[in-house]
Amino acid sequence: MSRPLIGITTYFDAARWGTWVREAVLSPPAYAKSVDKAGGAPVLVPPLSLGAIDGYVRGLSGLILAGGVEVDPGAYGEERDERVEEPQPARDRFEIGLARAAVQAGIPVLGVSRGMHVLNVALGGNLIRWLPEAVHHERHAASAPHVIQISVSSKVGKAVGDRIEVATPHHQALKRLGEGLLAVAWADDQIVEAVELQGHRFCVGVQWHPERGEDNRLVDALVEAAMP
Repeated sequence: MSRPLIGITTYFDAARWGTWVREAVLSPPAYAKSVDKAGGAPVLVPPLSLGAIDGYVRGLSGLILAGGVEVDPGAYGEERDERVEEPQPARDRFEIGLARAAVQAGIPVLGVSRGMHVLNVALGGNLIRWLPEAVHHERHAASAPHVIQISVSSKVGKAVGDRIEVATPHHQALKRLGEGLLAVAWADDQIVEAVELQGHRFCVGVQWHPERGEDNRLVDALVEAAMP
């Protein structure tokens, strides 16, 4: 059986190889390795022409919206908070368009950290622009692990159980959920840590990084959903 092609979104940044320093298409290797481990064939997707989106969606069997810098608030009609790092509007436009097309085409999607935010904005939601101010603490910005509660009836819960310890620093979070999205995991302060699109065979967003470490169950679930 051929392996399903799983797209992984990427970003542009300066990279060094040998004596050269040039702009490169970058992706942390954990994404590709986790897809390979799950039985998929990873395909890196650079944020280039919006005209390429339809071709990607027709050719891919699944999609990972990868992590990275926070989504530009301009994408959901708000002003930028200067405390947040400089956004990447071109990447935002491409990934929001790609997420919408993937959802419409019904292909499995896993949004990781920033990718969950992209998915939410693509479906009409918005974000808490500076989370420490909203929740009056800095725990979400810390790298220390914390336990989250997960709905056992959700796709996330079926993959990883009703509780999981995660560590993923972030300064923004979901606020108004996009159309059709349902919250399925929460931190102890009720900040949403995972969402699923109702009626879709597999469209999941999580605040943490399931591609890291030894627990590959969510990526396994994505690849399984992408199997013919």
